[in-house]
Amino acid sequence: MSSEPLHLDRRQLFIGGEWRPASGGGRFDVIDPADGSVLTDVADGTVDDAKAALDSAVAAQPAWAATAPRDRGEILRRAFDLVNARADDLALLMSLEMGKTVAEARGEVTYGGEFLRWFSEEAVRIHGRWMHAPAGGSRLLTVKKPVGPCLFITPWNFPLAMGTRKIGPAVAAGCTMVVKPASQTPLTMLLLADLFAEAGLPDGVLNVLTSHSSGEVSEALMADPRLRKVSFTGSTPVGKVLVRQSADQLQRVSMELGGNAPFLVFGDADIDAAVDGAMVAKMRNMGEACTAANRFLVEESVAEEFAEKLGKRMGALRLGRGQDDGVDVGPLIDDKAVADVGALVDQAVGAGARVVTGGSAPDGPGFFFSPTVLADVPADADVNTQEIFGPVAPITTFASEEEAVERANATEYGLTAYVFTRDLSRTIRMAESLEFGMVGVNSGLVSNPAAPFGGVKASGFGREGGFEGIEEYLDTTYVALPAG
Repeated sequence: MSSEPLHLDRRQLFIGGEWRPASGGGRFDVIDPADGSVLTDVADGTVDDAKAALDSAVAAQPAWAATAPRDRGEILRRAFDLVNARADDLALLMSLEMGKTVAEARGEVTYGGEFLRWFSEEAVRIHGRWMHAPAGGSRLLTVKKPVGPCLFITPWNFPLAMGTRKIGPAVAAGCTMVVKPASQTPLTMLLLADLFAEAGLPDGVLNVLTSHSSGEVSEALMADPRLRKVSFTGSTPVGKVLVRQSADQLQRVSMELGGNAPFLVFGDADIDAAVDGAMVAKMRNMGEACTAANRFLVEESVAEEFAEKLGKRMGALRLGRGQDDGVDVGPLIDDKAVADVGALVDQAVGAGARVVTGGSAPDGPGFFFSPTVLADVPADADVNTQEIFGPVAPITTFASEEEAVERANATEYGLTAYVFTRDLSRTIRMAESLEFGMVGVNSGLVSNPAAPFGGVKASGFGREGGFEGIEEYLDTTYVALPAG
């Protein structure tokens, strides 16, 4: 790619199939987290632009809902092929605007693209049913219909995949949409919109609104009764605000919110495999993931071995710009993220935790924090109760299975849990007793486009991916028919 991540005419708003400037002419900067410099700028959409985007989605909805499922699926399949063809460009964009290494960004391209392929196949499998009424005398017919125009608010940490796992099922179900990407990472979504246009998605089905005023534009859209569905991935506090705002129009809502994932290591576990899993669960995306292992709960008999081996692995990681060869860990998203992670580490150390490796932010430029392992962390330390969103692994010990479960469930969140054990019976007990929407067993990776992604409690509701994912975009109509 050239020095410009996207050509000027593609760093605009994408509304009704056209690239256009913001109504007020405003633009905002996209920052390179590796050194804090301005990477480029994009159009700064206003409330008027948001309304124009929704107007476009509403106008396109009837024809799109009437489009044959096979045709919708074929568009998704072409988009999947184009994403793969442009994988290098997408990966570089993500690395530049978000900080992750190019190698990890390529992994996100593969993962994100699979949602397009999965839902291209689900588009033709939207089922209703026909049955006799149990008492006889009538027939029961159910029909699935698209919910209608949607608003998608996507986060900065997975700029492609968090978009494709919302756009994919919406396109398959016959819904139009307005996508509001995070202001820190708008470039990847703009390129994705361009690829969808190339794939033949009709004008107005997908509209992308970049804006520095996320709350203002989303509130305006959600106040419009024509908007029928909202899907948000982000923090729990923001999610609660959006749920409250959705109540006035009784919009369908999907919320994928924060996490505080426990990573349980029992004394019978394969410790080397547990360390391998910990590296994936903790260091994916520099720890900036809602599924990231947040609390390492390790049985006393193996805690020292686990801490030593994980410390060696984490300490050997090389920090640097995500586009440079040999770099393992890129920067965090901004200076506030660095300060927040540092404060959690300092509080834990002050409470008695021991630094195995790392523990501080290196000198600038850029928003980096050293991969860190903390041992002997008190159970009530802030690092155990708050979502870290950084490369810090705090280790706390437990003495019994009952204590492990109690500690794991002692959080308002319920997105992901990880369990390492060689005891099959314990595996079943953990799956049944852990209060989380997803449980990884002897694996540090749970996300899969063919599986339902989502949580319980303060981690939200609704599911993305799997057979369940498309149901979030479908309403059910029941038709009563007389017999004969």
